[in-house]
Amino acid sequence: MISTISAFPALYLTTLLILVSTGLFNTYMGLRLSADSVSEIWIGTLISAYYLGLVCGARVGHRLIVRVGHIRAFAAAAVLSICMVLAQMLVDSLWFWLLLRVVAGVSLVTQYIVIESWLNEQTDNHRRGRVFSVYLVMSGTGTALGQLAITLYPTLDARPLIFVAICQALSLFPILLSVRTHPHAQVPAPLDFKYFGRLIPQALLTAFLAGNICGAFYGLAAVYAVKQGLSTSQVALYTATTVIAGLVSQWPMGWLADRSSRKTLVQINAIGMTVLTALMWGWIAWPYWFMLVVAAGFGVFQFTLYGLASGLANESIESERRVGLTAIFLMTYGVGACLGPIFAGALMRWAGAGMLYVFSSACALVLFFLMRSSILSKR
Repeated sequence: MISTISAFPALYLTTLLILVSTGLFNTYMGLRLSADSVSEIWIGTLISAYYLGLVCGARVGHRLIVRVGHIRAFAAAAVLSICMVLAQMLVDSLWFWLLLRVVAGVSLVTQYIVIESWLNEQTDNHRRGRVFSVYLVMSGTGTALGQLAITLYPTLDARPLIFVAICQALSLFPILLSVRTHPHAQVPAPLDFKYFGRLIPQALLTAFLAGNICGAFYGLAAVYAVKQGLSTSQVALYTATTVIAGLVSQWPMGWLADRSSRKTLVQINAIGMTVLTALMWGWIAWPYWFMLVVAAGFGVFQFTLYGLASGLANESIESERRVGLTAIFLMTYGVGACLGPIFAGALMRWAGAGMLYVFSSACALVLFFLMRSSILSKR
């Protein structure tokens, strides 16, 4: 693992700093809006606005990288992210904040495209799983550290936002000062959805369903836990167990992906999720310790899907198409992350909290059968 980290230290450090800022910002926004008695509808809308910016911004980020290159595109996106954070300190309006979140999503997805396409372009296929697993570990670690950083600020004043802006500014240094060979200039080309849809349908399907499952979890897992009668501390441990299990499993799953079929591992993940989520449908009242065990197992299968899908997508893509692939890949995941909470939330309102995991089971089963379908097999 040390050798993998040493291969891309600048990109990994940049990822860590970006996710620290994002994790702290999202936690701050949730607490600040709740303290101001803002409705859950508004809170959910502001969260969805970020994913909307992510989906729409993938095209913008792709064009920017093609036009000015990876480094300049990243720098421009980072500066824009900083401005969006600081602007919230100047104007206290939910409608204005909604616009800022969309623009922030555009800038952040550009940064993600730069990092992920850079990693995939300069990594051999036999090391791709491990390289990308470290990237996901840094993402998860940064998010967790950002969430914990809110404890440094007992009062929800402007200081957390200043800290967020500082982390975004610091994320520029590793990229700008990196001595590693820069990615090749990209050939101007539109985002060819049909081309990638024909070439890597199973990878895009995996990304879409992973977005549905993860989006539903992040948005509604705490609601499910509360409906099961758990206390606030138990809810926090329940959700954290899922995330930490997914974080710890990234490297082993990446190691396996480099030595076996990624398509097979996706199917195993799908079956594992189906079995575990079926236990949480609400037909049995499980003890708390058993819920934690199931949550950990679910985290392993859920949060490693994205890395497997990315590796599967990049196995046979030409270097000049990496940026376009990353943009479409993130758009596909983002659409799923937008839709998942909506569908799962509607099901929970209609038939109870257990429908969160019924929804996850359904997504996992669809993934398993379509991954086995000859119709979607790569030709």
